[in-house]
Amino acid sequence: MSIIQFCYLTTLIFFIGVAGVVLNRTNILAILMSLEIALFSVSLNFLIFSVYLDDMIGQIFALFILTVAACESSIGLAIILVYYRVRGSIRVDQASLLKS
Repeated sequence: MSIIQFCYLTTLIFFIGVAGVVLNRTNILAILMSLEIALFSVSLNFLIFSVYLDDMIGQIFALFILTVAACESSIGLAIILVYYRVRGSIRVDQASLLKS
């Protein structure tokens, strides 16, 4: 595969992640998974260009992105767990109840 085909693949994966965030407004777990897919596509893009340019900087950035994604997932899941224990549901459209 050429680098253009890899770029098309990562762009497709990124838009799938963005579409998952935009189209799914009720389930917060699906939104978090879609964000992870978008971060994975950006990380994969860094890795592809790192191999293509024979440079280690892209691989280091990919490791940082994966670390941030893991932290974001763990904190997001902890918030979801606490919200579920308080409200009994994890629907995003009911999140406006957090104001009170």
